[in-house]
This record gives sequence, structure tokens and C-alpha cells, in this order.
Amino acid sequence: MPNTPSQLELLRSVADGIAALFFPNVEVVIHDLATNKVAYLANNLSKRKPGDDAGLDDFELGADAKVTGPYEKLNWDGKKMRSVSIAARDGQGNPSYLLCINLSTGTFEDARNALDMFLSVTRLQPQPQQLFKDDWQEKINTFLHEWLRRESAALGALTREQKKLLVRDLYHEGAFKAKSAADYIANVLSMGRATVYKYLRELKQD
Repeated sequence: MPNTPSQLELLRSVADGIAALFFPNVEVVIHDLATNKVAYLANNLSKRKPGDDAGLDDFELGADAKVTGPYEKLNWDGKKMRSVSIAARDGQGNPSYLLCINLSTGTFEDARNALDMFLSVTRLQPQPQQLFKDDWQEKINTFLHEWLRRESAALGALTREQKKLLVRDLYHEGAFKAKSAADYIANVLSMGRATVYKYLRELKQD
């Protein structure tokens, strides 16, 4: 059965939609399997054009295969692309077109490399002991997040009872010795200062 124009028209619309949604990092190519030619390109990144050889002579598509990939290939500019190929079949189930979605990963790799460089621990120096030896806020933060990790809890989702237990554990840890610690802890835990002081009075009476 010959390829129908309506099928290619639909695939073109799909290609345009995908390319528009992920612009400028995605190219979509439609290959005509009957002629082994490029039938359509959306957001051309590979410098091909309709009518070019599709290069699918050695491409094997299984009888039931629908999606091939993702797989990696190299573009003309040396940048990597991650691709998937989707077979479009005619009424008899024979593959008629191949829709290839090519994602250029260069932008994401550059961003990752920039983040890796920015967050590199090799450039960090130890905290100056003379400046931070009495940093009670950091000590509270460290204990607080160790407590949350141990209890498998999230800071923004603590119940009233959990907050009370946390204040108790902070008290026994000596966290309230600093002058402004109670106000700081009340703020971090989104509690009223009066509630924190109430819990402290109860702990001191025990």
C-alpha cells in the first residue's frame, strides 16, 4: 500500500510540535522508508535537507518494534545527540516512515560542567577556627538536619508533637545556651516564641 499524504501530513505536524516545545535543542527528522530519503525536517540541527539520502540501508526494524533508542550519535559540529526513532506503519502494519527525534545534549553538558566547577569542593578551605568556633547557629543547623534525617522527617512537614520532641532534644544537646537561640529555633521551626519558652519551662521543671 503506498504511503498516504495524510500520514506524512500528520507526522509533519507532530514533528513541528515537538520541535517547538523543545526549541532550540531538538531536531525532528522524518525518513521515507519507501525511498530511503529525508522527507521532512523540523528545527534543522544536522544540516540535512529534504531529499537527502536517509542512510538507512543497514537499518533493521523488527516486525513489532515501535520505538528504537534512546541511542547516542555525534552531530556535524562534534556535539553529542541523544535520539529515538519511532516507526509509523501503514494499514497493513508495514513501516512507511521513521520519525527520529534528536536531542542536542551540548547545552546540558555545558551546564553540568559549569555546575561541577562552581560546586567543586577542591576549591573550598576549612572554616577559620578563630571565626567559627562559637557558631551556635551552625551547630543547631547541623543537629537539626541530622535529627530530621534520623527521623525520616521533613522540616516543613513536622507535626506539633515532632516539634516538641525536637525542642526537647535540642535542649538536652545544650542548644539553648546561646542568648538568642530560642528565638532562632522558633523561627526555623515556624513556631511561636511563647510555645518554645513554654516547652523550655516544662523541661526545666522535670
